[in-house]
Amino acid sequence: MAQHAEGFFDNRERFRDADMATRAVHVGLDPDRETGSVVPPIYQTSTYMQDSIGHGRHGYEYGRMSNPTRDALQVSLASLENGAAALSFGSGLAAEDALLRTLLKPGDTVVSGNDVYGGTHRLIAKIWGEWGVNSVETDLSDVDLARGVIEEAQPRLVWIETPTNPMMQISDVAALAEIAHQSGALVVVDNTFASPVLQQPISLGADFVVHSTTKYLGGHSDVVGGAVVLATDEYEDQLWFSQYAMGAISSPFDCWLTLRGIKTLGVRVQRHSENAQQLAEWLAQHPRIDQVYYPGLSSHPGHEVAAKQMHGGFGGMVSVAVAGGEQAARTFAESTKLFVLGESLGGVESLINYPSEMTHASVKGTPLAVPLNVVRLSVGIEGVADLQADLAQALDQI
Repeated sequence: MAQHAEGFFDNRERFRDADMATRAVHVGLDPDRETGSVVPPIYQTSTYMQDSIGHGRHGYEYGRMSNPTRDALQVSLASLENGAAALSFGSGLAAEDALLRTLLKPGDTVVSGNDVYGGTHRLIAKIWGEWGVNSVETDLSDVDLARGVIEEAQPRLVWIETPTNPMMQISDVAALAEIAHQSGALVVVDNTFASPVLQQPISLGADFVVHSTTKYLGGHSDVVGGAVVLATDEYEDQLWFSQYAMGAISSPFDCWLTLRGIKTLGVRVQRHSENAQQLAEWLAQHPRIDQVYYPGLSSHPGHEVAAKQMHGGFGGMVSVAVAGGEQAARTFAESTKLFVLGESLGGVESLINYPSEMTHASVKGTPLAVPLNVVRLSVGIEGVADLQADLAQALDQI
């Protein structure tokens, strides 16, 4: 059985009918029962005193097995995604690897999108491929195409990102989940871009949700982490054992930082989305931009599906195809002053990224390669007029 807090921090029932913003502030985060501290302490410990041999207090025995701060985060994550349970990992890819290790065996197939995050593709195709796992990529934004591929491949897993990174493709989670389940496959949704504020994959039929908590959940570019949320408790013990046996845990301090970030998730994502929508509409009219990839635009091919399964906005991620090709895109990405040229996304500050040489360099030269004129924007919560002025002056450098 998974070793965790045995209800010590699990106050989900009390907030079951509460708004997500309320749950983000309170679930897993009751004031410390000993001192009344409104902010629960960081349990920075590697081991615990046992009340008797083999009987740890409240189920705690050793740090790799469980930790109160990690348990608090896991309770919070499960609540936000309306899941039965959640596990917190040292990075998003560590979370993905543990899930794959739990569910796959040699000969199994994973069907994923043809715009899947480069690190996910590298993990499935290059690492797990060496252990006999087959990787099939297709356009999951095309339900009819996806149906044919899934029915032919008979996969163990269907791996969905929506919106995708970085081309912002939209997949119909409910439709794909139905198709996958009819073929006997389990469904994983990477909900990092949308965050649980905007999208609830489990309610749409997903069996698992994965996150890079480094991004919107942490929200401040100061912590690296990952998570798996389970729709039911069927695989909880197996996944916990994989984590325990391999040691891919998140540290108490990293969990505390993530919990701190989650408290403001709702207001941050709202501002991210508002800023991104305004910038996307402006960029769509700019003569130096050939195309804007943002599901909040009515011109986006996935706009109707996104509007159906995303609520309260379309997120803070915008990608653009720059007129003039590769060199123009590079010049644009290197000319901003407020947008920081860097990896990652989802922090309060705005970032600009050239995917082909940065986040998606691992798929360069493959069918999953990102077009050389594409630049990705992680729109922060700064004043939108300042952000627009910065992009304008950078485009003027082309």
